[in-house]
Amino acid sequence: MPSSVDSLFWISVCAVLGPLVAGVVPRRLLPEVVLLLVTGVVIGPNVLGLASSDEAIDLLHDLGLGMLFLLAGYELELKELTGAGGRRALRTWLVSFALALVTVWILASVVGVTAEMAVAIALTSTALGTLLPILKDAGLMGTTFGNTILNHGAMGELCPVLAMAVLLGARGTFASIVVLGLFFLAALLVSLPSARISATSKVLGLIRSGAETTGQTTVRLTVLLLVTLLALAAAFNLDSVLGAFAAGFILRRALPGGDERLELKLTGLAFGLLIPIFFVTAGMAIDPAAVADRPAALVLFVLLILLVRGVPVMVASRFEHDEGRPLRAFSTRDSIRLGLYGATGLPIIVAVTAVAVDSGTMSATNASVLVAGGAVTVLLLPLSATLLARPDAGSADSATLAAQQPQPHPGEGEHQQYGGKDDGDRDGEGQAPAQ
Repeated sequence: MPSSVDSLFWISVCAVLGPLVAGVVPRRLLPEVVLLLVTGVVIGPNVLGLASSDEAIDLLHDLGLGMLFLLAGYELELKELTGAGGRRALRTWLVSFALALVTVWILASVVGVTAEMAVAIALTSTALGTLLPILKDAGLMGTTFGNTILNHGAMGELCPVLAMAVLLGARGTFASIVVLGLFFLAALLVSLPSARISATSKVLGLIRSGAETTGQTTVRLTVLLLVTLLALAAAFNLDSVLGAFAAGFILRRALPGGDERLELKLTGLAFGLLIPIFFVTAGMAIDPAAVADRPAALVLFVLLILLVRGVPVMVASRFEHDEGRPLRAFSTRDSIRLGLYGATGLPIIVAVTAVAVDSGTMSATNASVLVAGGAVTVLLLPLSATLLARPDAGSADSATLAAQQPQPHPGEGEHQQYGGKDDGDRDGEGQAPAQ
């Protein structure tokens, strides 16, 4: 069995190869996340055996998962989630969950599927954390298309995590709801110090003065916030994803206007070290032999994800209109792309299958098939959405947006804030400007 250092070496090699190989593919059609997962499978214990998971690697895996969802939570605006887009995304997830329950009930009656509730929750997830680096690389952040993905992704992560806590917990439904309430109360207490520090506080002055020194106070406070919420989630026997999401929300509340320098540092820490480790180690957990023995089950699971999660997201986008205008916000092509992004899932599938295996309701072989199905969605669906994009639409769309918006006065920031709307031609709305 490889040592922790040997495993970390090969994981680091994969982390470096990912962006280099992705960079030579035209239009970045092959997302880096895909390469990290595939190389993880190759070096993992089920193929070459160059790397394996132990206590040290598992800790780095958990920190990578936590940082991934902290950044996802930080990207979300409470105002946006409680607005029309957030409410539409919540209704869409509820429809997906209802479809999942009906589908799993039929499968249980026909082929004897076990762990029905776990499978139903897995079918309704959207991998917002996984999509985040893909959206950033594609230049979709801040567009109406990107904001819609964020809304559906947020509900596709938060709602399954809450459903796991309530429906899969050993405490019972009422006790689980009470525990969730206590966790959110504890998270609120954690956020109080940041809300009570005034702009002239000496403590805030010390934090700011140390932010650009070797003390890196803002980064260390962010890491402390993340670890504290992860520890709270573990203390309440809740999934770590919930704690990481809560940490991201609290950080956004503390910095409502954002902090470009801190964001740059967190991006370096997250995408330079921790998040690549998470994706590579997630690939290492996939057993290709177990998946190869049940190809029909794998294909069926992927198709069900598309049906249960992708189709409702696609249909919901067809009813979305520009504010104050009768025009549809998205073309048919972009609605399909939204459905493909919405059906991309992996981290929640990993989490829910782990809970089901630990409880004895799901076999390790079935869990491998479901996780592999989630990996297939990450491998194929964002790639398919990118291929459906019109390569020339982004530049035209950007030109239209620039012509319609007033020019900023000298000295004003030109960064488009989350939630901004583009009233231009919506066909190909979600494209990045052509390079």
